[in-house]
Amino acid sequence: QVQLVESGGGLVQPGGSLRLSCAASGSIFSMNAMGWYRQAPGKQRELVAITSGGGTNYANSITGRFTISRDNAKNTVYLEMNSLKPEDTAVYYCFANVVTGWGRPPNVYWGQGTRVTVSS
Repeated sequence: QVQLVESGGGLVQPGGSLRLSCAASGSIFSMNAMGWYRQAPGKQRELVAITSGGGTNYANSITGRFTISRDNAKNTVYLEMNSLKPEDTAVYYCFANVVTGWGRPPNVYWGQGTRVTVSS
């Protein structure tokens, strides 16, 4: 019913930048929180950033380096990543809390993941 498609991952040198995008489509009546998780090899999935109701929150590990933004007209959320470090290497997953119709409860939908590798 709802699809999230991510783009923008890749290989970047330490100190470099990347911009991830995640576009939602399908049966979207309304959309609440959107954000990004990441999962590094051998580690649990970690919440990176979230935007909801005009506010934003970030994990301590990326505060000051990453910026989350959102274009509601395009149902798209972005993650601008600067000053990247090797420890930022992970698969990044976007999510969206979506209501698909009047009176229906919200559900969380996930993107397929995009790999970010920070290495020289």
